[in-house]
Amino acid sequence: MSSSLMDDSMKSAAFALDGLSRREEMIGRNIANVDTPGYQAKDVKFEAALETAMNKSGKLALQQTNTAHLASPARPLGMQIATRPGSSWRADGSDVDIDVELTQMADAGIRYQALSQLINKKFLILRNLSVSR
Repeated sequence: MSSSLMDDSMKSAAFALDGLSRREEMIGRNIANVDTPGYQAKDVKFEAALETAMNKSGKLALQQTNTAHLASPARPLGMQIATRPGSSWRADGSDVDIDVELTQMADAGIRYQALSQLINKKFLILRNLSVSR
């Protein structure tokens, strides 16, 4: 993708889409293990990593992908997988609540769809600008 198309807002949106996608995968695993004794529900924490990756000016920090590249002053943290706190334990030792999982899945899906629509609108604007020139 052209560097002019991948501005800071697009990089942030791409990171958020990746985080939401990984969250949906983890929710699917939680649902698949709803009847597994002792299974603890997990969640993907990416919001803090996204905030860390953004510096005070609101721009996404550079990430060094090759040792020959100049080092970035701030490197974004990876997404963290953590057990979901506050769930109630069942007699079999599992804390997966299907209602919570389905609510979380719907929330992540709505956020993913909204971000996708924003990205599509930005591309449409950029396309219209290039056609009008």
